[in-house]
Amino acid sequence: MKDNIENIFEAKRNNFDFEEPNIGHFNRFEAKLADQSIHAKKTIRTQWHWLAIAASVILVFGYWLGNNNDNTGLELADVSAKMEETQNFYAATIHKEIEQIQGQKTIENQVIINDAFDQLKILEDHYQQLKIELKESNEDKRVIFAMISNYQKRLEVLQNLVDQLEDFKNYQELNPNAI
Repeated sequence: MKDNIENIFEAKRNNFDFEEPNIGHFNRFEAKLADQSIHAKKTIRTQWHWLAIAASVILVFGYWLGNNNDNTGLELADVSAKMEETQNFYAATIHKEIEQIQGQKTIENQVIINDAFDQLKILEDHYQQLKIELKESNEDKRVIFAMISNYQKRLEVLQNLVDQLEDFKNYQELNPNAI
């Protein structure tokens, strides 16, 4: 293999270019490189300038959009310490009831549970609207009462579901072949 490469170079030796460039070639080449680097620096600086402006506009627009579309509203806990206690009580009780119901879920009672959870979803959506209303109404007492009433309705739905599940379980035990 080594001999083969040496033979190729020997055969092509006359084809290699051994000539020197014209006088001043290196100076002209360096001048062209300098011109290109100055032009490239201007282009890069201009691109960064526009990029910085675009980023600033996007940040200002995002900040404005975030502040104007703040639809989170206020929670009961934001009103007072007593309202925070009330909210925590209802939230904990609802969470406990949901966990208890999830533990009783079977194929036979799944329709009953899903129906109750659909009702809970409607009440949760209404509660989200009440949070926004509370913020806009400067903590109006009627809105606070409606929020507490919403929590109570959710607990009623869950309690009715627990009762229905208990009745359904008793019915199954009394009539095992009915279903």
